[in-house]
Formats: sequence, structure tokens, C-alpha cells
Amino acid sequence: MQSKRNLIAKTLGLSATFLMLHNTVPALAGEVEKAVEYRQGVMNVFNWNMKAMGDMMKGKTEFDQARFAAHAQELSSASTFKLMNGFPEDSESDESDALAEIWMDFEDFESKYQDFGSAAQALAKAAQGGDKGSMGAALKETGKSCKACHKKYKN
Repeated sequence: MQSKRNLIAKTLGLSATFLMLHNTVPALAGEVEKAVEYRQGVMNVFNWNMKAMGDMMKGKTEFDQARFAAHAQELSSASTFKLMNGFPEDSESDESDALAEIWMDFEDFESKYQDFGSAAQALAKAAQGGDKGSMGAALKETGKSCKACHKKYKN
């Protein structure tokens, strides 16, 4: 019971932190480092939730529909963050895996992020339904949307 409370507390803490960041628009001049930190933080939230759900589906951790649904909902919520604010022009950095192609085709990059958001929302909806097969299929589609962007825009 204590570990479940810790998981809930960590999830709520991460959610609260990133909800505060969601309303922060980094200034373009002199704020590049903060922009990189912001986008990496948001990506860490995506990764943390995707990994937890993937581990459940792969049998690495015990499948728990309620926990899966909580991760799916957090991912869906995080997918509404204004991530593009974390990619101002000239924010390439040695501290980031973002490729220059992002800024060469920013509309496509934004489109891929919107596709991810749609997939994450569909995943959250499937998770609410509780059918493990539907949840797995929706997780796979969400993963494909991640890979579509990473393949083209991540080092």
C-alpha cells in the first residue's frame, strides 16, 4: 500500500510540476538553455509513462489496469503541453538530441507532435475501457507516433 501511495505521490508531483511549466513561455533571447530543459523535462514525462505501460504489456511488471490507465491519462495530459515553446529558433544544443531538421521543417515537426497528442488521447480512452487488447493496440500506435518524430528529428 505504501509503494502505491508513493507512486501516486510521484505521479501527482510530476504532473503538478509540468502543469506549472505548461504555462511558461520561454523568452527567445537568452533563454535557450531553459527551453532545452523544458522540452527535455516534458519528454521525460512522456518516456516515464510510456515505459511504465510498455513494461506492463511486456510482462516486465505486473499488469494493473488502474495504474495503466493513470499512466495513459498522465501521458494524454502531458501531450497538451505547449512543447513547441521548448523549440525556439537557434536552440540547437550539445545538451540536446534535437536535430537541425526540426527548424528546417517546423510545420511537419508540429504536425507529428499533434499526431502524438491524438494517439495519446486515444490511448487514455482505450485505457478507461479496460480491454487489455485495445490498450495494447493503442499503446503500439502511440509508440509509432513517438518513433515517427524521433526517426526524423532526434539524434
